[in-house]
Amino acid sequence: MKANGAKRKIFNDAIDLLDRMEEAAAVPENAVRMLPAESIRPFRGHPFRMYEGERLEDMIQSIREHGVLNPVIVRKQEDGYEMLSGHNRQRAAMLAGLDKIPAIVKENLSDEDAIVYVIETNMIQRSFSELLPSEKAAVLTVRYEKISSQGKRNDILQEIAALNGQEGTCGHDVHKFRSRDELGNEYGMTGRNIARYMRVDKLIPEFKEELDNGALSLVAAVDLSYLSEKEQKAVAAAASEDKVKLNPKNAAAIRAESGNITQKSIREIAAARHKKKETVNIKLPTAVYQKYFADRETAEAADIVERALEAWFRREAPDIVQ
Repeated sequence: MKANGAKRKIFNDAIDLLDRMEEAAAVPENAVRMLPAESIRPFRGHPFRMYEGERLEDMIQSIREHGVLNPVIVRKQEDGYEMLSGHNRQRAAMLAGLDKIPAIVKENLSDEDAIVYVIETNMIQRSFSELLPSEKAAVLTVRYEKISSQGKRNDILQEIAALNGQEGTCGHDVHKFRSRDELGNEYGMTGRNIARYMRVDKLIPEFKEELDNGALSLVAAVDLSYLSEKEQKAVAAAASEDKVKLNPKNAAAIRAESGNITQKSIREIAAARHKKKETVNIKLPTAVYQKYFADRETAEAADIVERALEAWFRREAPDIVQ
């Protein structure tokens, strides 16, 4: 009896599995399914900031009253789902106490196509001008570099528009973006500035955050973006632990040593620049130089000048050297 029971269980499990497979296969493309909210993980490297404060609270309250009205878009993966569009809705739904959320599941989606969904669906709700610098960098980089096929991109934009009940192509130009200048025309930016933002997208998360909060200038960020990830982390450590200032000139000097950057070398670069900044050049007549300093080292000559000036000011203007 036990053997028969075991066989029956295996048979029933197989039938259940086939039923689930048939049910999944029967779901038409873009059909809405109810998925466990916890089964969907964030998109890796999601470039947009999450809602906070009043905006988040308003969404939570709306979901409590009406539920999630617009389904999220996810990518099916072996161990679950990856969010493409709906990070804030998922978070608000979970905070509102919902276990499941409506979702449209995309299967066999490449990384290149997935990032198009992430960028374009977010741009439906956001104005480019209100984006943080790192968010602008992500948008511009994807639109310039990461779209493998313009025709495929058009298809995705048309689908996103349909899913959101819109006509046309989400208000975005879906024609070719073959150069930085052409892309810049859409956003009122120069091709050079487009290139700068595309460099910023190569920064480590710590530097992107500092760029967004104003602690790091765009000029310095661009120079740091040319460093490897390991070198950028060394620079971040030097800034945090050794208080090295990441101003544009220091960043340019660090970039010039790319390939040989360590936390120690960064300290030395910053110290050398600081020392150089504290000196000025004073021109002397050739006859004076030859008379007093021709046979002396630069450091010795500087020391003589300093002591001579100190003695002179002590005699002529004692208040200055007190």
